[in-house]
Amino acid sequence: MDDQNLNSAETNEGQEWSEAEAETETADEGVILETYEMMEISEEIESGMDADETDAAADADPASPGSDGLARNIEAVLFIAPDPVSLEVLAEVTGAEGEALAHAVEAVREKYSDPDGGIIFAEIAGGYTFRTGDLAREAVERFCRRPIDYSLSPAAMETLAIVAYLQPITRPEIARIRGVGADTVVANLLDKGLVAEAGRAEQTGAVKYHTTESFEKLFGITDIAGLPSLEGFEATPADVEELREKLHLAADKRQ
Repeated sequence: MDDQNLNSAETNEGQEWSEAEAETETADEGVILETYEMMEISEEIESGMDADETDAAADADPASPGSDGLARNIEAVLFIAPDPVSLEVLAEVTGAEGEALAHAVEAVREKYSDPDGGIIFAEIAGGYTFRTGDLAREAVERFCRRPIDYSLSPAAMETLAIVAYLQPITRPEIARIRGVGADTVVANLLDKGLVAEAGRAEQTGAVKYHTTESFEKLFGITDIAGLPSLEGFEATPADVEELREKLHLAADKRQ
């Protein structure tokens, strides 16, 4: 009787172990299945991210077909260009050509095609540019009629005096006389309309500058002859050249 009970107990224990083992195997299979599913989902996510990165790279490439970056660059170039920009120049500065360039130009045209907008895309004089919208004309005209601020810094006054008495004169000559660069100051005077280009120097090809009618109006003189004399003497052309040479010598000694 005891042997039968012992065998029965062992049999029950074996069945319980088999059932536990089966449950474990089933659980393991579930974990493996879930792992495979997670791996597949992860691969799909990575694939989508790679596609997004590829699209982003295409947009970042300024010369890629249909790229927002190319249209953006064209828009910026047209914004700063004082004159219409030809397709050839756009190709040169953006590095794009063919259909990619044509599509990008059309994208900019479409963006600024609203006739009621303040900025309008225009194709004129063999190139592309932006112009103000017709509905904004009155505001633009009022802005352009505003008085110009003629306030000048000491550096600008000094440069203007040099141009006035030694005109026509180049930027390098101005810089030698002042002992510092003249690019920014001359650009400021050009913007204010107080000086203007007067051809180029024969030997160096540098741009020469002279004063304008706005300069004469600002200082209340009829013409250049109305400038105050230098230290009480009337400057003849020979005197101007002598003064120029002396100023150049003084500038050379400072260097």
